[in-house]
Amino acid sequence: MTAPRTLLMNARKQLGDAGVASPEVDAAILLAHVLDTDRNRLFLVDDVSTDDEAAYADLLVRRARREPLQHLTGVAYFRHVELAVGPGVFVPRPETELLAGWAIDRATGLDRPVVVDLCTGSGAIAKAIADEVAGAHVHAVELSEDAYPWAVRNLAGTGVDLRQGDMADAFTDLDGSVDVIACNPPYIPLEAWESVAAEARDHDPDLALFSGQDGLDAIRVLERRAAELLRPGGVVGFEHADEQGPNGDRGGAPAVFAATGRWQDVRDHLDLAGRPRFTTAQLAP
Repeated sequence: MTAPRTLLMNARKQLGDAGVASPEVDAAILLAHVLDTDRNRLFLVDDVSTDDEAAYADLLVRRARREPLQHLTGVAYFRHVELAVGPGVFVPRPETELLAGWAIDRATGLDRPVVVDLCTGSGAIAKAIADEVAGAHVHAVELSEDAYPWAVRNLAGTGVDLRQGDMADAFTDLDGSVDVIACNPPYIPLEAWESVAAEARDHDPDLALFSGQDGLDAIRVLERRAAELLRPGGVVGFEHADEQGPNGDRGGAPAVFAATGRWQDVRDHLDLAGRPRFTTAQLAP
């Protein structure tokens, strides 16, 4: 039997030495997971049993090897919803909540808005929109055979129209009728492989990460498909790497849309750290 305080102190050092970005938080989350409690209630625990301590030690070793925290707990939180995640599906990041929030704001107030989540992955954006926008008709598509079952699980009972397929030709039955499109596409350049954090590079699926030599291939596909799906005046928002903002090479991700002449009000948006994070645009009448 060991006191939680002692376990957490040792765990913080173990994870910090391994290069984990948030060792204190991760150590507490993993211990709370083992004890089936909330990390804010760990102070109520007097001692940890030998069996639980062994289970905790195993999880710490795996986290120190940079296995994603969410794979170890099986859960990711996104805005107000909970998602099941694991091998084969991209773990949603907090930054993407800003894109989802933009889509929710644009859909709110519309009469029965039609919203499409392209490259849905775990279903995070689609589930958040269905949760927060009353009366919305939400559609989502995912290409990966490994990720799709996770989306099925997460979107069950939400009313979201989930399909498996390529965003390049998805939802032809909705052409010209969509109000809002949100997309978190792959956008990492192939040449940047070594610079990607170990948690993503070694555990997130390549299909969700990499997109051609400049990282913009999927965004080019999105531009063409969004122009077909949206009604005149409809809007699209998509995430990109911070290096792909308007000051990036050749104008970055926003330039993909601005250069075609099909879009107006092309804007880039910063994340909470002040970095370029997502672009929005409106289909011209």
